Amino acid sequence: MTKPEIRVATFAGPGAEPVIRSVPWPEVPRKAALIKVGACGVCGTDQHILKGHWPKPLPWPFTLGHEIGGVIVEKGDEFTADFMEKPLAVGSKVMIPPLMPCGQCYYCVHYPEQANKCLTPVYYGRYLGFDKAPHLWGGWAEYVYVDLDMLPGTKVYKLPDDMSLRLGALSEPLTSCIRAFNRATRAGGFKWGDTVVIQGSGPIGILAVAAAQEMGAGRVICVGAPEEPRLALARRFGAEATVDITELKTPEERIARVREIVGGFGADLVMDCSGHPSAGPEGIEFLRDGGTYVEMGQFTDAGKIETSWHRICSKDLNVLGSWAFTGNDLPLGVDMLYRARDKYPWLDMQTIYPFTEEGVSRAVADAMAMKTVKSTIVPFPELVA
Repeated sequence: MTKPEIRVATFAGPGAEPVIRSVPWPEVPRKAALIKVGACGVCGTDQHILKGHWPKPLPWPFTLGHEIGGVIVEKGDEFTADFMEKPLAVGSKVMIPPLMPCGQCYYCVHYPEQANKCLTPVYYGRYLGFDKAPHLWGGWAEYVYVDLDMLPGTKVYKLPDDMSLRLGALSEPLTSCIRAFNRATRAGGFKWGDTVVIQGSGPIGILAVAAAQEMGAGRVICVGAPEEPRLALARRFGAEATVDITELKTPEERIARVREIVGGFGADLVMDCSGHPSAGPEGIEFLRDGGTYVEMGQFTDAGKIETSWHRICSKDLNVLGSWAFTGNDLPLGVDMLYRARDKYPWLDMQTIYPFTEEGVSRAVADAMAMKTVKSTIVPFPELVA
């Protein structure tokens, strides 16, 4: 029986509209698998790429999308287990991360805790061009192809059988938040009962509100905008208070309001999830002396700012950067989502869009306009019903 062609969305460059192309159903060799996409989110990184902000060369045209939850529909005989040695079969639900450390370079071998800085990573939804056969290298598509012989760094993670694929698509961004808090913990800057301020109320900010509570925060405050749908959702996720930057328009007003909410001398930890360069100088003023500032929002180069490093010194602060995650971090995101699946309104983060050129275009545009928290593209609605 002739197998159907597969549709994939490609972009020709920054500012371009999506074009859906059809490619042949691939042969699936012994260490490969074909994964039917149930849901794939629109990440802030995707938006920055389409705005032309990505600092490295990209293989245009290519398929974006790296927050993938899907199901294996075909696999080779030697594609038997995920990265954590959990058995895989046709019908297994899986997630595929974007950044897959190679396991062999300098950082992977000598500094495994920094394998996120792998020198030769596999990047789905970013560095694999459409021209590379079988052309199924990103999540804004009907299917994604993985091949351990072709791309040995590839990592796949099994999801629980009864886990929604929409929930699975949130495991990659949530993992970034978990690693950022673990960075602070290892530096002695985050412990049970701490007061945390999250800068940014986009999807990473909302997920960070949940992660902070699951990892022991006593109080969580979120600073961002707009009220609907974002700050209102942050409170539903457990933020005890929110600060709207469209109402309090100056850093001085926001600093005063955060300190009023927190009380005492300031927060124990502030985490930037906003992606805006001005967050840093403002955020360190939310902190008590000796507090910890974690920068995880500047994933692309959004520009420079003037700041006084004297404030970092005089306040005796810990300042940490956190870039993505390692291969061993990802199961933490899956486990947290599954364990707390009924505790937070996870699926209310997502606004669903069909897999059409218009649907993909609207998903991106609405995310950029902050009309959604997490635009999510769903090629096969029956998989996530």
